[in-house]
Amino acid sequence: MGSLYDELRGALHAIWQRRWVALAVAWGICLAGWLVVSQMPNNYESRARIFVQLRQIIPTDGTTALNQQKDLDRIRQTLTSAVNLEKVVRGTDLARTVSTDRDVADRVAGLQKAIKLTAQQDNLFEIAVTAPSGKLARQIAQKLIDIFVEANLSDNRDQSSQSLDFMDQQLAERQKQLQDADTKRADFQARFLGSLPGTGSIDDRVSAARTQLAQIQGDLAAAQSALNVVSAQMAGTPANVAGGGGGAVTGPARARLAAIQGQLADARAKGYTDSHPDVIALKAQLGAAQTAAAREPVVSGASAGASNPVYIGLQSMRADKQATVAALIQRKAQIEGDLNLLQAKLAEAPGVAAEQGEIERQYQVLKGQYDTLLAQREQMKIASQAQNVADADKFNVVDPPTQPRGPSSPNRPLLLTGVLIAGLGAGVAAAFALGKLTTTFATAAKLEKASGMTVIGSIGEVVTQAQTAMRRKKLTLFAGGVAALCAAYVGLIGVEFVQRGMGA
Repeated sequence: MGSLYDELRGALHAIWQRRWVALAVAWGICLAGWLVVSQMPNNYESRARIFVQLRQIIPTDGTTALNQQKDLDRIRQTLTSAVNLEKVVRGTDLARTVSTDRDVADRVAGLQKAIKLTAQQDNLFEIAVTAPSGKLARQIAQKLIDIFVEANLSDNRDQSSQSLDFMDQQLAERQKQLQDADTKRADFQARFLGSLPGTGSIDDRVSAARTQLAQIQGDLAAAQSALNVVSAQMAGTPANVAGGGGGAVTGPARARLAAIQGQLADARAKGYTDSHPDVIALKAQLGAAQTAAAREPVVSGASAGASNPVYIGLQSMRADKQATVAALIQRKAQIEGDLNLLQAKLAEAPGVAAEQGEIERQYQVLKGQYDTLLAQREQMKIASQAQNVADADKFNVVDPPTQPRGPSSPNRPLLLTGVLIAGLGAGVAAAFALGKLTTTFATAAKLEKASGMTVIGSIGEVVTQAQTAMRRKKLTLFAGGVAALCAAYVGLIGVEFVQRGMGA
């Protein structure tokens, strides 16, 4: 511990002995450093925040980090493009500093480095502009926002207009092609299908004819079965109802009974079963009518008999059934004739069906394309109209460009302090290094160690009164030199803050 203390004392003594060297080095380094710091130009920074709806300006399929980076790159390229920056140069105070195209190009290159765009959350972007003056920085930031908003809105409108024009051209072409296909289709139908029954292609007409024929055959079988049932019932039903004695006249109760029996026979002819609601209701009425007919007295009449109403009803029903069967037979013959005609046409010209199928397919494809394009154009038109209303919401200046109150760089107080510390440290280091280069011994122990001989004692320096006065004067001068260095530092700091206050 004692040895370390002696080393420290020796180093301090060596530095103190060469204090003027240390002070001179410190002054030299501080003056040079402070001169360099004073020559550094001030840079003022203006910041602004804008809200941009990226999904409308730059459509993407998702919100992944890659897509967001593409959006940010697009906006950055738009802001810092040479065309936009040239507008900024000519639209701000930078125009006073240019006289040739070379000057404009140099200012544009400088602006590309001075503009910084940072993406924040929720589609917020911060624009930071660095310039030699606060007013110029604010002008550049505001001009960038104006150009960016105006350029994107006009691009969107131009893009919508171009898209609508393109869709109109495509629709006109498809409409002409569709008209040509329709004309070709009508001509083909007039030449080959005009005299054939049905609608659609030949295959469709043959298929429809076969389906109708199958249905007619089923209806005809059912009608013939119903006719046979009615004929069988007529065979077992007497045409006349005989009276008692010299003849009898049927009363109202018996007439009602006969009518109900006729309705029941009609229902059975239609194929109704005993569980059918109409048959159940008729049976209930039949029981009541039979009871009323049994109680009704028989009235004598002049005629020997009367027509049976049941038989008359069955006879009328059979006539209807016969007419239905005849109509179905006629319809069947007509469909068979149409089917034979279609099959004969196919046999006569086997390529007609293929040609018609090709024409129909082309027509349907063109019609589908036309309908799709028409729907897309209407959607695009509506979106374009809505865009004019929504354009104001695509861009919103959240924070307008700020007016900087002081330079953002360089940090002169910190740099001045760093130069002072570096100067003092360099002076001390220079004095210490110079002390190491000279062979002196600050203590007797060092001399004894270096010489290898025993040091009997040491004699202190005897200083006269004149020497003491001289040393005091030199110490005062040295203290004045150090104080002057500190005063220069404090003065520079004060000047810097005064300039900032005047600039604010």
